[in-house]
Amino acid sequence: MTTEFILLRHGETEWNAQGRLQGHLNSSLSREGLRQADALAARLATLPFQALYSSDLDRAAQTAARIAARTGHDVQQDARLRERGLGILEGLTRAEAGQRHPDVFSAYAEGHADYVVPEGESASQRLRLALHCLEDLGARHAEARVVVVTHGGVLSALLRHCLGIPPAAPRAFAVLNAGWNQFDLHAGGLRLVTWGDVSHLRALSLDDT
Repeated sequence: MTTEFILLRHGETEWNAQGRLQGHLNSSLSREGLRQADALAARLATLPFQALYSSDLDRAAQTAARIAARTGHDVQQDARLRERGLGILEGLTRAEAGQRHPDVFSAYAEGHADYVVPEGESASQRLRLALHCLEDLGARHAEARVVVVTHGGVLSALLRHCLGIPPAAPRAFAVLNAGWNQFDLHAGGLRLVTWGDVSHLRALSLDDT
């Protein structure tokens, strides 16, 4: 039994453009992010799928709502698909975080899976929640294709989990806004199929030339 998951990162937010750490705080999609969400929606309108799920954070929910408006699916929100909570670092740029909370930011930047940011959570805690969510959805939608709108940190953790990349290893891959990533859940394990596909965004860059 295999469930095909199309895991999407939300469109660009105002804070993405400013380089701010978002965590559980909300930042609206930027104008570019809205265009990216609509490009995802146009691509998904040509691909049959059974269900549409989203993180309950605004940036993911906004992206999912624009997809749903095009495809006719109901959006089902699940807090287990949220970005990692970054506690006292949320809302700060990396430079500001390094200045205001140097020890915390240094420990966060080292990437250890079990480091809990004060008032936040660890990467391993967030990964466990995401994996449990996907396992539940796989049981609910066996032999189906499911679209999930989530976040860069979640996607990065899932990729590392699938490929056996240590959490503290420097990130040698991109996690793009509105990126299209396919993971298949088969025999209780996740298998990476497609990573970082942004072919649906090409028309946007052509419009800007």
